Amino acid sequence: MATKQQITDVIIKQGILPLYFNADETVSVEVLKAIYRAGIKAVEYTNRGEAALKNFKKLVEVRNSEMQGLMLGVGTIKNLQHAESYVKAGADFLVSPGFVAEVAAYANSKDLFYAPGCMTPTEIIAAENMGIGFIKLFPGNLLGPEFLSSIKDIFPKLLFMPTGGVDTTRENIEGWFKAGVCAVGMGSKLISKKLMEQKDYLTMEKMTKEVLELIATIKK
Repeated sequence: MATKQQITDVIIKQGILPLYFNADETVSVEVLKAIYRAGIKAVEYTNRGEAALKNFKKLVEVRNSEMQGLMLGVGTIKNLQHAESYVKAGADFLVSPGFVAEVAAYANSKDLFYAPGCMTPTEIIAAENMGIGFIKLFPGNLLGPEFLSSIKDIFPKLLFMPTGGVDTTRENIEGWFKAGVCAVGMGSKLISKKLMEQKDYLTMEKMTKEVLELIATIKK
């Protein structure tokens, strides 16, 4: 199992954490293959709906046989039961839409990477006090880069990643990195419902490659 530090390093290096869910197992697998071909080494599969856990087990199986070095995490973890089920299924890391203290305690006990979603300084302080070092700013589009700029000095040791409404444009991504994020979480703007419906995996791969290249130039 990957350590907290290993996952942190991978996410920082690629500068993006792609996230998606699809109820169809085959589509879920093909999306994963497409973004892996583009150069992605860490991805978040969203725990949404009945099929999520079953699909995730399939993704782990395919990853183990075909995609060495890919870290598979799970998002929308809202309680300890979710966390335990997915870790048992092979999850490398956990992400939440909010801060869940029992999940933080569980992750710490296993040296597991856990990124809780936070929207206020109070939530960020609660997470920091439980030993969390990586914060998902959620929803990113409502908070905006200005929010991070104005609070970052209070949290010099924390790493931040906005998720929710982060766009694929240079202007949007650059704004976040200038504010001090270490990566951006990107869902529907990158892996859109439309592309999944059309099974257009080549466009997904191409867009992901472009975003990775864009982030690399911004970080320079």
